[in-house]
Amino acid sequence: MTDDTTREPERIDALLTIEEVAELLRMPAASLRYWRGLGTGPRGFIIGRRLRYVRDDVFHWLVEQRDNDPTAA
Repeated sequence: MTDDTTREPERIDALLTIEEVAELLRMPAASLRYWRGLGTGPRGFIIGRRLRYVRDDVFHWLVEQRDNDPTAA
């Protein structure tokens, strides 16, 4: 039996919780919940009864926010 984490270490943390995304973005989890309600935050989805985010989706969303900010220098 092989351990899949040794073959693909980047997949270990591919799914993030709302708390992990909040920490990554240095934002309150409440802001992420609010943005989710508005449909403006990073794309998340439900697995069972748990909200999860794909790490790449969060980073793509972050880049979009930067690129669409008219005040960015």
